Amino acid sequence: MIPATPTFVLTLSCPDRKGLVHAVSGFLLEQGGNIEEAAQFNDHSTGLFFMRLQFRAPERSLEQLQQALSEFAPPLQITWSLHDACTPVPTVVFVSREGHCLNDLLFRFKSGLLPIDIRAIISNHRDFYQLAASYNVPFHHIPVTKDNKAQAEARQYEIIQGEGAELVVLARYMQILSDDFSQKLAGRAINIHHSFLPSFKGAKPYYQAHDRGVKLIGATAHYVTADLDEGPIIEQDVARVDHSLTVEDLTAIGRDTESQVLARAVKWHSEHRILINGQKTVVFR
Repeated sequence: MIPATPTFVLTLSCPDRKGLVHAVSGFLLEQGGNIEEAAQFNDHSTGLFFMRLQFRAPERSLEQLQQALSEFAPPLQITWSLHDACTPVPTVVFVSREGHCLNDLLFRFKSGLLPIDIRAIISNHRDFYQLAASYNVPFHHIPVTKDNKAQAEARQYEIIQGEGAELVVLARYMQILSDDFSQKLAGRAINIHHSFLPSFKGAKPYYQAHDRGVKLIGATAHYVTADLDEGPIIEQDVARVDHSLTVEDLTAIGRDTESQVLARAVKWHSEHRILINGQKTVVFR
C-alpha cells in the first residue's frame, strides 16, 4: 500500500499588504507543498488579512513546517497556526441536564461525521453517565455550587489538560464560567446559547421569546469569553414559530436548531476554518 501523503491546514492573519498571497504560496512551494484548497479575506475596516490553506507536503513533517514558518512569519507580522488535517481534535464536552446537544455530538463523533475525539464528558449532574458509558467515553461528575466553584473548575481544568483537549464544548452546560476559567479556555471553548444573540441573553431565553411574541426563535454558537453570551459568534440559525405555540413548544422546536448549529460550529472549528477577528469571526466554510 502506498503511504498517504501528509495533508496540513495553515491558517494565518496579519496586517494587509501587497504580495501576501504570493509570499505565502511561494513559501509553500519552497517546502514542496501543493495547495489543494485556499480561501482569503481582507477586512477593510481593520486592515487585517486572513487566510486558510489546505496543502500536501510529502517531503516535510509537521515539525519541519512549523520550524520553517517560525522563520518566515515574523517579517510579515503573521500570526499562524498549522495542523495535521488527518488528526481528530481532542475534545472535552460539558453538559448539565439537557442532553440533546450532547447526544447529537456523540452520534456524529462515533459515526465519523465530526473530526473530533471526545475524550471525556464533564457534568454537574449524573443524568448522562449511562449515555457516556454507551459510547465508551469517560464521565466525570463534578457538582458545582457557589461555595466550591473554584475547586470544581480547578478539577475540570485538570481533566481538560490531562486529556490534552484542544477543544471544549459547552453543550447546554448551565453554569457560568469564572473569568479566570474563561481566559484559560480562550479561543478553544464553544458554547451553544438557545437564542439568536444578541437577543435574549442569559437564563430562560425561550420564556423571554414567548413573552415578546417573537415569530422566529434561534440558536447561537459562540466562543466563550468572560462576558456572558458576548463571545465571537461562529454560527446561528432560526426556526419560524407563531402565536399558537407554548414555551414548551418553542423549547422542543429549538432543540433541533441548537443541535445543528452547535454541530456545524464544532465541525468548522475542528477543520480549522475559523479565525477570530476581534469580537467577530472569519469562517471559511
